[in-house]
Amino acid sequence: MTRTRLGIGAALAAGTLAVTGLAFAPTAAAVTPQSATINATCSIGGSGAATLTATQTGTAATITLTSTEITAPLSVGQDSIASTLTLMKAGGGTSVFTGQKNPAIPAGGGVTVGPLDGTVAAGDSLEAFGGDLKMVVFGITITCTAGGPQSPGPFVFE
Repeated sequence: MTRTRLGIGAALAAGTLAVTGLAFAPTAAAVTPQSATINATCSIGGSGAATLTATQTGTAATITLTSTEITAPLSVGQDSIASTLTLMKAGGGTSVFTGQKNPAIPAGGGVTVGPLDGTVAAGDSLEAFGGDLKMVVFGITITCTAGGPQSPGPFVFE
């Protein structure tokens, strides 16, 4: 009988701790869509499809750009590309995401930069078309621009 009470008490305590942990865990806000595609043209590295992937936690947001069609003409070391992504806000203005994060990229390999950090407000609607991505590699600035609106649509942050 005592063993049963101890087992029930322990189970209740564990359940209470689990529920309390969930109640105090930080919530990740939703961004819709989580990824979008653009067709980009770059001053070096060519042009082609690129995917933007967005995440949000409160007012902090990140965006990562990946492309197998936009390529590095030379090998690039990990975390050696300083990137600034400028997105257009619906209703006017811009939102800027920056960082120096990238995997090592071999010569001819597809480009990935990010996650790039930025700040958003609830209701922000951000679009790549009209903005640009500037990447500084070996002291050379490479600029990429979207040729049209991103698909399926702008990022809307909660």
